[in-house]
Amino acid sequence: MTGGPDVFTLAERPDLEVGLKALPAAFPEFMHHDAVVGRYWDSLFSDFAGFQIAVCDGRGEVLAAGHCIPVSWDGTIAGLPAGLDGVLERGIRDLEERRAPTVVSALLAVVPPAHRGRGLSSVVLGAMKAVAADRGLGALIAPVRPTLKERYPLTPMEHYARWEREDGLPFDPWLRVHRRLGARLLEVAPESMIIEGTIPEWEEWTGMRFPESGSYIIEGALQPVVMDLERDLGLYREPNVWMRHPLTAEG
Repeated sequence: MTGGPDVFTLAERPDLEVGLKALPAAFPEFMHHDAVVGRYWDSLFSDFAGFQIAVCDGRGEVLAAGHCIPVSWDGTIAGLPAGLDGVLERGIRDLEERRAPTVVSALLAVVPPAHRGRGLSSVVLGAMKAVAADRGLGALIAPVRPTLKERYPLTPMEHYARWEREDGLPFDPWLRVHRRLGARLLEVAPESMIIEGTIPEWEEWTGMRFPESGSYIIEGALQPVVMDLERDLGLYREPNVWMRHPLTAEG
């Protein structure tokens, strides 16, 4: 990667769409069954191509991807969308109602395991900030999914998000990447994504059995999943952490 990777938006290189979509996102199966994401994700490629980022090597192979969307936000904590689902819905609604965006929101950064350890996550975030700056928008915000939170599913996100190392940086490595790039924590998003399914669907997604109603710790979930056998319903509310990246030295 002499000289660094090449970075393009999908608007600049429409031919990279196949490569972007082919990158494997290392999420547990149940995370692929969010209704809002299922309804709107493809719109990112058709309606927001200038906000989909491909990081490529010299041969044009897509190494990493960044997906984001322009949205209107008044800059207040109360005005934040509920989380990933909420910001995706707001971005679509802003476009439909011709409401001018004020910021860009990150949705997902994808760095496959084969390309990790090369600083590509920072490249993706930097490219997202550049996209926002190029369009004169105020900031990059992000509903961040902390990498190691799944190891502490019983710890409230409000506590986990504020854990720090001895050097004062966040305990969580993905939150740490954001902090090092200038981001600050805004607020916890307790219902960033909501995933519902029948009990048989959850058993298929997880390879587990759920013999009675109650809360279950499931691999990959950031907090327990609630199973209600009488209603034949499994419900997972994914907590994330809202962070804000300034585009200047404002800190």
